Amino acid sequence: MAIRNNPFKPFIKKIPAPLRNFYFLTLVLFFGWLIFFDKHDVLTQWRLQQSINKQETDRLYYQEQIKKVEEDRLDIEINKEKFAREHYYMKKDDEDVFIIVEEKED
Repeated sequence: MAIRNNPFKPFIKKIPAPLRNFYFLTLVLFFGWLIFFDKHDVLTQWRLQQSINKQETDRLYYQEQIKKVEEDRLDIEINKEKFAREHYYMKKDDEDVFIIVEEKED
């Protein structure tokens, strides 16, 4: 029986030893799968984090708006007559209402 030489043996010998290790290749493939192809890959995690950050900023914005509206509500409850006069131009029978509109400069 004749022993056949592997034609790829010189190329395989040129590859560094750690890259020829079965366990190293398995780990590289495993982490490659986790990083690029898995359901929870890096890109998905980054998008989810961006979504969380946006929702946090939205939450802070809406909390500020709620505080402003609550202050307005309390102001309206205290000064109902003043609010009606300013926003709905209501007046008493013996009064006249003058509306002054400011023109915007271009």
